[in-house]
Amino acid sequence: MAVQFDGDSGLARDRAAPRQSYTAALVVLAVVFFMWGFATVLNDILVPHLKSAFQLDYGQSLLIQLAFYLGYLVMAIPAAKVLERTGYKLAVVLGLIGMAVSAVAFVPAAMLVSYGVFLVALFLLASSITLLQVAANPYVAVIGSPETASSRLNLVQAFNSFGTMLAPIFGGLLIIGRSVTGTRHGAVVLSAGERAADVRTVELPYVIIAAVLLALAALVWRVRLPDLGKETRRAARAERSKHSLWRHRNLVFGVPAIVLYMICEIGIGSTLVNFMSMRSIGGMTHERASEYLTLYWGGAMAGRFVGAWLLRWMTPERLLGAASIGALTLVGIAIGSSGQLAMWCLIAVGLCHSIMFPTIFTLGIRGLGPLTEEGSGLLIMAIAGGALADLQGVLADHVGLQLSYLMPWASYLFILFYALWGCRPTGALRDEQLVS
Repeated sequence: MAVQFDGDSGLARDRAAPRQSYTAALVVLAVVFFMWGFATVLNDILVPHLKSAFQLDYGQSLLIQLAFYLGYLVMAIPAAKVLERTGYKLAVVLGLIGMAVSAVAFVPAAMLVSYGVFLVALFLLASSITLLQVAANPYVAVIGSPETASSRLNLVQAFNSFGTMLAPIFGGLLIIGRSVTGTRHGAVVLSAGERAADVRTVELPYVIIAAVLLALAALVWRVRLPDLGKETRRAARAERSKHSLWRHRNLVFGVPAIVLYMICEIGIGSTLVNFMSMRSIGGMTHERASEYLTLYWGGAMAGRFVGAWLLRWMTPERLLGAASIGALTLVGIAIGSSGQLAMWCLIAVGLCHSIMFPTIFTLGIRGLGPLTEEGSGLLIMAIAGGALADLQGVLADHVGLQLSYLMPWASYLFILFYALWGCRPTGALRDEQLVS
């Protein structure tokens, strides 16, 4: 591997630096991606579980996603400042420790049978994940050839999707499968004791998660992660004041593209169990529906592995456009049909979602040069768009769950626009990154 920095900076790295060191870093980060994906998608189990336990409507139950994704909005800029001070490795370790502490906070929330305390714990969990996202996504994007950045990020994000695929199985067994509301058909009226018991089923899973996160933090601390932050910041600092982020069309349109994508991913993932449980769709228990939720996230995982391979021959914008058209078609059919056809079309949308986030992200930072860190921070902040999935819950309360999917359907139109035109760079700058 060799380093290519601005000649005036005097910064260079030995061209003979071993590739293995960066491979090891990517392997460790793949595990980190797995864990934050796992913790994030457990929200899709919490939404129907706490909706039944606390007898909430759709709008109230999706406050889970609102509280969670507000963490990204509030913490993205502070997380970027922490990264600037600590470097990549310590930022990842702090993020993992923060996640572990937040997971433990689910225990008092369950003991108090308090929906409000759950929301606070979810906000803190997301705040810690934000630090991981701000550090890990741009790190993966810059430690290789810029031509393969989308492929590389899609590949590592596939391990994130592996976590999202396994989380519904884990949550279905240890949360929904041990609850009264999750194992019975239809609406269930709970006594106070049954409600408390149902709520406390979340304790064991989150204690297990906290223990794994602490072990992973210790592993990351011991493994060598090459810190690119000091070099790139020194090389770029003098250049940043000469350029404006807002002159880069691909970033300006990339931020709302991430916002709208998150509405789609979170809105569909959070309501899919309820959708499949509808009598006109699947007519199944929540416990059974959680098993099918695994297929939705499994499609996202498979699609990222396939996408990483396809991106070696296809341009990222072309693959993003194809995925957008596929999502528009599948969600349109799910809205207009019923039964197994509607159910399987909505499950299959996970395959289309697979490459959207990492591809939009790499297209958004393309050509930013010394502005890459700031641009990455804005794109990570845009993940807060997941909070707007609560609007789909409000819409579902008024027009029905099936018609509420018109909201993600309309969002795909903008993502298609981004793939066709919005992602084209304007005022591209020279990249300061590692190349093969």
